Amino acid sequence: MSSTTADHAQRRRAPHLGPERRRPQVLDAARTIAVTDGIGAVTIGSVATAMGVTRPVVYACFADRVELVDALLDRESANLLDAILTALHSAGDPDDPERAFVDGFRALLNAAAAAPDTWRIVFSGEPDPAIAERFRTAKARVQTEATEWIRPAMEDWWQTADLERKLPVLIDLFLSACESAVRSLLDTSNDWGPDDLGTFIGRAVHRAFEEA
Repeated sequence: MSSTTADHAQRRRAPHLGPERRRPQVLDAARTIAVTDGIGAVTIGSVATAMGVTRPVVYACFADRVELVDALLDRESANLLDAILTALHSAGDPDDPERAFVDGFRALLNAAAAAPDTWRIVFSGEPDPAIAERFRTAKARVQTEATEWIRPAMEDWWQTADLERKLPVLIDLFLSACESAVRSLLDTSNDWGPDDLGTFIGRAVHRAFEEA
């Protein structure tokens, strides 16, 4: 069978998967395009081409480009938020502050390593209003959760003086460290792995909080 004939056969078979089974594949293709070329390059046509299907196959899953992009950003921001919150609550021994920070950063970076494009779509597309808005929403949720976890921990571990005044600054430091750690992990010019980078960053952030 020629490649042209095979392509036509694939296009004829594609709709038989059904919209519900096809939808995750459509979003995966859209994510790849967004990471490579930017969110503006995600269209019904570009996704269909990337998948090797006709446009009606994509339209069967999403009514238009707006719905497609919204679904993509909703899925990726939800996955990112879930990974961050899971890492935040995965801190180990509550009697060992340094281990708690190290475990948390290692969990975060292992999650980023397992789904790098989810993080790249946010970092590479922050100037895009649609992405920036979802990133701000997710960041606000993480900020709240981090504050609820870190405040009692600092009171218990170090009895930090003037904590209410210092805490907003420390939370900003913590969130910046999380973002910087993920960016460093995804930077192909670095040779850090998620565990050794998580250990390094976790210890550094622990020292900053301990000395606050």
